[in-house]
Amino acid sequence: MESIYRYLSYRRFLEDWFEEKKKQNPRFSHRAFSKRCQQKSPSFLKDIISGRRNITAQQEDAVIRILGLSAEEKHYFLDLLTIEQSKDPTQQDRAFERIAAARRYHGSRKLEGESYRYLSRWYCPAIRELANRDDFRADPDWIKNQLRPKITKTQAEEALQILKDLGMIRILKDNTVETMEGSFATAKQVEGLAVHNYHQEMLSLAKEGVSRFSPELRHFLALTVGIPRSLLPELKKELNDMATRLFDLCEENNNDFEQVLQVQLHFFPLSNTKDT
Repeated sequence: MESIYRYLSYRRFLEDWFEEKKKQNPRFSHRAFSKRCQQKSPSFLKDIISGRRNITAQQEDAVIRILGLSAEEKHYFLDLLTIEQSKDPTQQDRAFERIAAARRYHGSRKLEGESYRYLSRWYCPAIRELANRDDFRADPDWIKNQLRPKITKTQAEEALQILKDLGMIRILKDNTVETMEGSFATAKQVEGLAVHNYHQEMLSLAKEGVSRFSPELRHFLALTVGIPRSLLPELKKELNDMATRLFDLCEENNNDFEQVLQVQLHFFPLSNTKDT
């Protein structure tokens, strides 16, 4: 049986745990698990593994007792529950920070945690892009003064380490860098949370940018329109196509790279639909 610290899904852990118990005792069944948990449904565990139901707060202690987890493993298991079941992004964020720390301590892959941190810190993508500028220096003091808003030296150091761990940059002897494609390994269970954090941070910066920058340096465009819901997929496609065209335009003109810019395209509902 793999260590629990190898898992980022409590459902996958339960599935493998059950299969291992079956190997040890062919008579062990879903019904037996339900009986030990004092649950009426014989498919209690099967429904959890398949995602048809969640583990409630009232059921946690019984499930953990049957799994035979240590105190440390119990906290890890509860954090896995939080990132899959909680509706509070702040709780999910804190839970994954603890999960990433536990996985590093127990020797599991670090890359997933670094991918998460990359998306959850707005300055990481900004520094990755800034690294393409010909005057870029892998110096935290230089970097923190280049970004708007400024970040701390500690944050700049953290970002450089994340970019190195992800294979996105290589720091050369003269403190210049070579940029590379790098690689991501963000599990499905935390990918949505990481992307949520990315957009939250960028939206917060956009809100501040309305008053921080003069009209010559920023551009905000908004439309308030009434539409049928059937138009939403086409609107998304148009925005995606526009993003592709804008990206191509920027790529064609990056020989004279001077500044990092955040470009955002949005739409969101301001009302319920007629049937809600």
